[in-house]
Amino acid sequence: MSEAATAEAKLEVKQASKEVKESENVAEKYSAMTVSKNSEMNMGELSSVFSAVATHKPVKKQITFVEDKQEFSRFPTKAGRRSLSRSISQSSTDSYSSDSSDDETSPRDKTQVNSKGSSDFCVKNIKQAEFGRREIEIAEQDMTALISLRKRAQSEKPLAGAKIVGCTHITAQTAVLIETLAALGAQCRWTACNIYSTQNEVAAALSETGVAVFAWKGESEDDFWWCIDRCVNTEGWQPNMILDDGGDLTHWMYKKYPNVFKKIRGIVEESVTGVHRLYQLSKAGKLCVPAMNVNDSVTKQKFDNLYCCRESILDGLKRTTDVMFGGKQVIVCGYGEVGKGCCAALKALGSIVYVTEIDPICALQACMDGFRVVKLNEVIRQVDIIITCTGNKNVVTRDQLDRMKNGAIVCNMGHSNTEIDVASLRTPELTWERVRSQVDHVIWPDGKRVILLAEGRLLNLSCSTVPTFVLSITATTQALALIELYNAPEGRYKKDVYLLPKKMDEYVASLHLTTFDAHLTELSDEQAKYLGLNKNGPFKPNYYRY
Repeated sequence: MSEAATAEAKLEVKQASKEVKESENVAEKYSAMTVSKNSEMNMGELSSVFSAVATHKPVKKQITFVEDKQEFSRFPTKAGRRSLSRSISQSSTDSYSSDSSDDETSPRDKTQVNSKGSSDFCVKNIKQAEFGRREIEIAEQDMTALISLRKRAQSEKPLAGAKIVGCTHITAQTAVLIETLAALGAQCRWTACNIYSTQNEVAAALSETGVAVFAWKGESEDDFWWCIDRCVNTEGWQPNMILDDGGDLTHWMYKKYPNVFKKIRGIVEESVTGVHRLYQLSKAGKLCVPAMNVNDSVTKQKFDNLYCCRESILDGLKRTTDVMFGGKQVIVCGYGEVGKGCCAALKALGSIVYVTEIDPICALQACMDGFRVVKLNEVIRQVDIIITCTGNKNVVTRDQLDRMKNGAIVCNMGHSNTEIDVASLRTPELTWERVRSQVDHVIWPDGKRVILLAEGRLLNLSCSTVPTFVLSITATTQALALIELYNAPEGRYKKDVYLLPKKMDEYVASLHLTTFDAHLTELSDEQAKYLGLNKNGPFKPNYYRY
């Protein structure tokens, strides 16, 4: 190679090295300006950077960004926050979250005071009240019928003087009911009927307004009964009405405070389990107050039990297990309204659904709806999912759980936790592994795993949510039943269990029709006379089955 060629080659190498160095400087400047979390860059600076990059020839050397500077802004911008959902906004998470030490402390061991200076409540964290208030306001938007009832009756105060002690699920929807009762003149003290279904932020919001709430998510059995006792046994306040879901509150008052129980003016019960207990007391001649069976009202049975469960069964299973329903073999124990809703939903998503039943009428309905009616033992080894919804006890026994296949899911859609024999699984040879909230893997010695949801308690309210609109129907029914029992003249209701008057059922339904812009046809005088009906209802006899 000539001296001239050598000199030219050296010059090209020097020029290439200069370009690489300049490109690295540009990249470093661009990287620092991009990833610095406090930098603010105007359009002129940004343009100059891209111009500098464009004037250099591409080089093969890879540009490496400084990893330790790549940090995203911890909080979104003001504009960004507006576009985020309420559940992940900065204000929501601030109000909802609590430090780990607070989570480990039992609410019973904490002293909390609301903004009014009252400490007559026991919730997880009163500081969550603001977040819970937003949840309640959202629920109100889809509970227009209950809000309409509140506005119509608020001036009359039909529950003035009523002291209602309640034991229900404490969710945003039931909070709307509780605040409606308070607006109609009642004083309320409340506890939860399920140790897993309480929304802590909603309980805090109610406590902030002055409702004495004793409940939090994840109570122990001892906490559960302690909360009920605190609602009932308080100085200077004696309940005269009961709103119950499951019968635990009624049972506790009947056993522990018989003198207080005798002074109750009425009981409203909304579950199969609770109604069964009331009928047992009545049959034994021990029911000393009138009770309203809301569970068997049409507006509860056909809407809350059927349509609500048709949607919430899928929600609960998806959130906890991410299961694919298509092709899965599922057995639903019980073909009442809850069972019908569950079966319809699962069938629609391609599951192979079996049904167990003790009632030949319900069994025939299942057959006509296209389901095979079997005994649980006939398919126990092959099914992927077992769902109980009977209201009974020991529907799924330890022997049957032993024979289930690996990976099978077991859950309950009935009110009580007695349907699955969970107690029999708490033995030394079985290992419990918590894999996520409300999801346990029960592991057998041979390695088989059965997935148990919510420890056998009510799946939808323990593991997911339920449709607000349907709960509006039930809540409106409960409110009207309380008003009816509290204002009934002496002698109208004896010491027995009654169904909601048909006229009241129809009124609840009519309040909700406006949501769908539905228009009822009106009977002419001639038509009403022909059918022997009042033009304004009731339109069906009490024995009619919808």
